Amino acid sequence: MANREIVKKYSNDEMTIVWQPAKCIHSSVCVKTLPKVYRRDSRPWIVMDNATTEELKSQVGQCPSGALTYYLNDEVETTHETTLTPLPNGPLLIKGEIRVTDKNGNVEIKTGANAFCRCGGSSSKPYCDGTHKKIGFEG
Repeated sequence: MANREIVKKYSNDEMTIVWQPAKCIHSSVCVKTLPKVYRRDSRPWIVMDNATTEELKSQVGQCPSGALTYYLNDEVETTHETTLTPLPNGPLLIKGEIRVTDKNGNVEIKTGANAFCRCGGSSSKPYCDGTHKKIGFEG
C-alpha cells in the first residue's frame, strides 16, 4: 500500500490554505513573513484571523516548495501554465500541472508548486527535502 500524503486545510470565510507537510523544505518564509499567522510551537499552527486575505495570498505565493497553496472558498483557481525556476542554492521549483514518473514506472499527476532536488542529497528524490542546506549546495 502506498503512503498517504498528509494534507491539512485551514479556512476562514474567504479562503482555504492547504498545507502539505511532505513538500515542506523548511525555508521558514511563512514564519518570517507572517509570524502571527504561522506559529511553529502552537496548535493550530496556522491562525488565519491574524492577517488579511490579501496578506495570506501574498505569503502563500512566496512558499518556495509549494507546501502551502490556497483557493478562494467561492471559486477554485486553476492555471494551465507551467513554470520552472531554479532557486538559488536550492531546489528546482516547478509550478503548474506535471506528470512525474518514479523509478518503478508509477505515474503521479502533480499540481501547484513542487520542489525537485538539484543537489543530489535528498532522501525523497526526485523531491527536495531540504538537504541542500545541510550539505552547502551551491547552484
